[in-house]
Amino acid sequence: MSADAQGAGLTGVAVDVVYTKYDGSLHWHHTARLLGEDEHGVWTGCPAGSTGRRGSERPIVWRQPFVMVFPRDAWWTAVFNGHPSKTAIYCDITTVPQWRDGRVTMVDLDLDVIRMRDGRVLLDDEDEFAEHQVRYSYPGEVVTLAERSAAWLMAAVRDGMAAFSGVHESWLAQVT
Repeated sequence: MSADAQGAGLTGVAVDVVYTKYDGSLHWHHTARLLGEDEHGVWTGCPAGSTGRRGSERPIVWRQPFVMVFPRDAWWTAVFNGHPSKTAIYCDITTVPQWRDGRVTMVDLDLDVIRMRDGRVLLDDEDEFAEHQVRYSYPGEVVTLAERSAAWLMAAVRDGMAAFSGVHESWLAQVT
């Protein structure tokens, strides 16, 4: 385990996955199992039936298993969903994930890159990104890095590059 994941502990242990908004308010959060790491980052997974919450809302139950990759030095995270989800890949544009005390945290910057099961790749929540630039006073550098990350992810997901080349399948097999 690299220094990036040392805060999460050893493979197989529970990790708290915590997304916040730019003002520090709690966004999506859940517990996952640490699976390991590779050249793409640190991987966690959740079996079907796992729960998560948005802020303080009631928990939801995910019908599909999924794995997540947290890159070491990039402004995004990615979820790879098993069936029956209609969304195959869901990438959040975020600040660089930070590991500490069994927890990985990052700020969700609203933009999302999504690949549907039918192969369509979409850039989502551009309106929310524009609104939150004003609401939360995103610094110019944050806006630039988020936009660059979204553009790179659109190409990487569409073209099956890097972590989007199918490598998630072996990680997903560990939670299904």
